[in-house]
Amino acid sequence: MSLVVYLAAFVFGMTSVLLFRRPRRAMRNPLTVSTCAAIVLGALVFVCAAPATLATVNELTGIPNFGAPLTYGMLCAYSCSVLVLLINWRGGSRDRVRRRVLGAIAAYGLLMTAIVVLFSLAEADTERLRDLDTYYADTPFMREMILLYLLGHSAAMLVMCAVCIRWGREVDGPLRTGLRLILVGALLDLVGFQAAKYTAIVARWTGHDLDFLSTTLAPPMASLAALLCSAGYLLPSALAQWRALGDHRRLAPLWSLVKSVSCAPRPPTGWWRLPRARLQWREVSIHDALLALAPYFDHRVRERTRDSALRAGRSPHEARLAAEAAMLADAARRATAREEPPRTGGPRADGTYRLHATEVSGTGGLVELAQALRHPPSRTSLPGSVTEPEEPHVA
Repeated sequence: MSLVVYLAAFVFGMTSVLLFRRPRRAMRNPLTVSTCAAIVLGALVFVCAAPATLATVNELTGIPNFGAPLTYGMLCAYSCSVLVLLINWRGGSRDRVRRRVLGAIAAYGLLMTAIVVLFSLAEADTERLRDLDTYYADTPFMREMILLYLLGHSAAMLVMCAVCIRWGREVDGPLRTGLRLILVGALLDLVGFQAAKYTAIVARWTGHDLDFLSTTLAPPMASLAALLCSAGYLLPSALAQWRALGDHRRLAPLWSLVKSVSCAPRPPTGWWRLPRARLQWREVSIHDALLALAPYFDHRVRERTRDSALRAGRSPHEARLAAEAAMLADAARRATAREEPPRTGGPRADGTYRLHATEVSGTGGLVELAQALRHPPSRTSLPGSVTEPEEPHVA
């Protein structure tokens, strides 16, 4: 059993490593910090709850069952961190978020203190590594301690379910999918872990023996619930990395064209740089190159290409992208050949023309420009184009 619990803790904890791989930057983001704290505390709960850990803690302290309040206190800390995560995830004014976070910490701090006090008042001299909850279900003070930790964890999971349901109606995409995974994990925790614990304890109170619910069913359900929640925490970030990888690849034609004129400093290379970091550097470098190429823009090339695309049936947006791609390719050729900037005259001769890619936020504009470069318009490929008839072959 200890091996299974340790494995769950390892998988759970690795999620935080993926999210907290750049500590300096991550520490500036309360959402990242609270997410990693919740995942790490969840992993520590599994480590503390393993029978091997409980036996070691009891032996080192010389106090039978000392591992119980340690595990329950860690579970309360995890429940508090879940609420803090939800508060930061939901957002709002800084003062409102701070008040709610401090309120959650204060409430669960009192709960953890009560658990320690109740354990010190109880008589629990028989070491129980697997069935402490049911074995001491009728013992004064231990009974209250067990109920307190369960109620505190139940409150956190119920709040999590309510927030996931309400917020899931307001968002879409990866965030909604992540919220649904967290909701399933929270419901599995409520039904598979907590309901099993409550049922086994109540059965003890009524003279029945359903200890298997607490000792056999509850632990794997808790592990599965935690893994689902961690997947929900990680999913939006993982999908964002996947999208960044796709955008990074789609920008390749544009980067291949302009990289020779970019003066952006190169970042440290290495396999550990995730796609979002690579994409961010490529965006900065491309924008730097576009600024360097602006004096070489020949607006006669742009206007001719745009007019041809419009006559061929392209939409105004598609025609603009095709025209800007042609102008950019011409500018890159001139800059590489060290030619003099063109003298096109007119209101755009001062280099103030703004490409569509620089007018929109995000990567979408650059990706559209890169795809226009990858598939340049031609007289034969544009819709509605008319090709010259071939001369008849004379034998």
